[in-house]
Amino acid sequence: MTHSLADSYAYCRKMAKRSGSNFVMSFMLLPRPKSQAMYALYAFMRQTDDLGDQPGELLVKQGALEQWRFDLHAALAGETPSDLRLPALVDTIRRNEIPIEYLTAVIDGVERDLTPQPFSTFAESQHYCYQVAAAVGLACLHVWGFQGEAALPPALACGYAFQWTNILRDVHEDALTGRLYLPQDEMTRFGVSIEDFATSRATDGFRELMQFQIERAAQFYDEAESLQSLLHADGRKIFPAMFCTYRGLLARIAQDPTAVLRQRVSVGSWKKMRIVTSLMLSQLFDFSTPTTVQR
Repeated sequence: MTHSLADSYAYCRKMAKRSGSNFVMSFMLLPRPKSQAMYALYAFMRQTDDLGDQPGELLVKQGALEQWRFDLHAALAGETPSDLRLPALVDTIRRNEIPIEYLTAVIDGVERDLTPQPFSTFAESQHYCYQVAAAVGLACLHVWGFQGEAALPPALACGYAFQWTNILRDVHEDALTGRLYLPQDEMTRFGVSIEDFATSRATDGFRELMQFQIERAAQFYDEAESLQSLLHADGRKIFPAMFCTYRGLLARIAQDPTAVLRQRVSVGSWKKMRIVTSLMLSQLFDFSTPTTVQR
């Protein structure tokens, strides 16, 4: 069945808005062609995640992800896609010259998650963060516009900061499914086990480990802050919304690191809307663009 490009973009927008993601609300800060591109990218990432998270046998999930990878390459080669998301995604990739390896890295990361094994070192954890987050950020850069290769290191730092924040937020939930993303050597150094996460044991070692990881994430945010000045005007509209939202989430975790063992820590919808509204007003009235967290 052939899908029109308009129908495909409309479907991607619907899927993205339905998700309630921290990211999606900020898309409204972009002009329509770029917000449409962001919806298409988001719908691809969402579907990739969903194929990995769906219930069922491992072989079925692996097969679904392999088919998704095949469908992506086939659509880029000019074949008529059967998935309603792909026409918009292919159009977005071509219009914005997005390297395909950024998208296949995301599939690689989700595939890796199907057979979770602890990461021995931070380097291994960081590579996973590249696959599922930093590569996404690099793809977004091509939609927003950026000033040369100088933008790439802070963009990578931003991806690591966001994913490390997610990892810290989800340590309990991930442990219940046998997943651990913090480096094993650092877990051992602080005397913490995955069972501590799963059973919500807030030991002294847990607090010290969390403080260590929060400081690591904060350093990534510091390194990422310079990205704002290296983006084109449209990118400077949306980047602060994402940055402030996620840095705000890390700030909430830092206020009480043991909270991640009891509940899913989040930035409330009203606060996300306040950030977006503040940025929209700053653009209308030419205020300076905030990149600091509003409490």
